[in-house]
Parts: sequence; C-alpha cells; structure tokens
Amino acid sequence: MTSAVPTPRTEDVPQVAADPAPRGGRRSLAAALLLGAAGAALALLASRQSWAHGTAAVAGGDFPLTAKGSDVTGVPAALAIVGLAALVAVFAVRRTGRLLVSLLLALSGVGIVVAALLGADDSAALDDKAAETSGDAAARISDLSHTGWPYAAVAAGALILAAGLLALFCGRNWPAMSGRYERDGAPRPRAPRRAPDPDRPEELWKAIDRGEDPTREP
Repeated sequence: MTSAVPTPRTEDVPQVAADPAPRGGRRSLAAALLLGAAGAALALLASRQSWAHGTAAVAGGDFPLTAKGSDVTGVPAALAIVGLAALVAVFAVRRTGRLLVSLLLALSGVGIVVAALLGADDSAALDDKAAETSGDAAARISDLSHTGWPYAAVAAGALILAAGLLALFCGRNWPAMSGRYERDGAPRPRAPRRAPDPDRPEELWKAIDRGEDPTREP
C-alpha cells in the first residue's frame, strides 16, 4: 500500500529573492563612482594650481606674475561640484530622473574639457594682473609660459564624462534608494486597540466622572 505524498503548493515554496544589482551593474556602478570622484577631485586640484607665468614691466624692472586656474576660468571647479552632486543624485532618482541626472553628469564633464582647453593658452588673466601691477591699463604680460595643469583639468573632465556615459547606458541596472522611505499612498494598517483595564486608576476616575460606581460588581 503506497501513501500519497502531498505536493507542495507554489505559494508554499520559499522564493529566493533576485539579486537587485547584477554583477555587471555593480561593476559599472563602482567604475562610475571611482571615475566621477577622481575627476571631480582632479578638477578642483587643477583649478588651484598655476596655469601660466609671465613678467610685467614696472618702474623697478620686470615683476613675475602667476595665474592660477581659478584666475583663468572658474568653470572647471564649478562643474566639478555639479558633477559630484549629480553623481550622488543618481541613486536618489529612477527612470527618467536618473536619465536626466546622468545627462547632467556627462555634460559637466564636457564643460570642464571645453573650458580647460580654452584656458590652456589664455593670457587675459595675466594681462589683467600686469595692468593692475604696473598701473597702466594698456600693459601686457611678457615672457608668457604655460604649465600642464590645464590639461590635467581636461583629463578630469574626461573622467567625469566617462562616469556620466556609464550612468546613461548602465544606470538602469544600478540600485536605487530603498523604497521603505517612499510613500506609496496606501493607507497604513492601524494597530489594534486593547480593551481598557477597569482596574487602572485612570479608568476608575473616568468611571466616577460618568457617574458609575467603580466598586460595584458587574
């Protein structure tokens, strides 16, 4: 005599939760974070370094002058901060919002590259310093030379651009902020109320206020 073995129902079988971020998604996420953070840090560093040197003719002779990246253009530093904010915001939004933020991240990198290339051979900042030092508005800088820091800013912009492209094409596989903090509009179940204990002091006072005799047996 054989006994029938009950077949478990589908809803009774424990389901294994799917990995929210595939391995490829985790790798692209780590790469975007590394590229974006490194690019922003390099752009901020390059903006504080000397981009050009020269001399200005004054009454006592030639006076050496230096122009930092922030003197030439403030775009790389500003867009580096925008890029960092966009990199963080990628995880707070989904779908269309993530696409827009990723596009902003990529455009920040493009802006840094363009601004750094335009400032690599710029002399306007040193001309302004020469005019201010000599007291002659028509004074111009001489012995002009440039450093390699503008091209470091170009590399920084390229890193941020790469992070933005990764976010654009791979961001759909990245995890987002936990849904436990999002309001879905569904009514929350109320906790069941316990029946009042007639022996508690506050319940006795409430009974007296209602004109009842709390000492009377029910």
